[in-house]
Amino acid sequence: MTGLSPYTMILNGSTHETESQLKIDFLSVKKAVLILRALNHKLRQQMIRLLDEKQKMTVTELYVQLRLEQSVASQHLAILRRAGIVATSREGKFIYYSVNHKRLSEINEFVENLLG
Repeated sequence: MTGLSPYTMILNGSTHETESQLKIDFLSVKKAVLILRALNHKLRQQMIRLLDEKQKMTVTELYVQLRLEQSVASQHLAILRRAGIVATSREGKFIYYSVNHKRLSEINEFVENLLG
């Protein structure tokens, strides 16, 4: 393919670039899918709602409130953190989780544009 990165594909299968062809950057698509998957899980949605309601919580407060194993809560928080949906802050020996509202707004705008 001429002039295309290995992560870009032209949907119609042609190697000639024209204005009517749609290019997809697979790294960007993969990142978007990971973020949307992070949101598309009932437990993680519960965590986001609870964090939004309480402003900030430790992993202990979250797993007690949601009646989860600590490891389960930590794994789901890690997914949300990697997606940028939750932020962390340290206060003494405690790490607090909070909703990253700016990121959620960006995701919401992306989905609205996607749905058109």
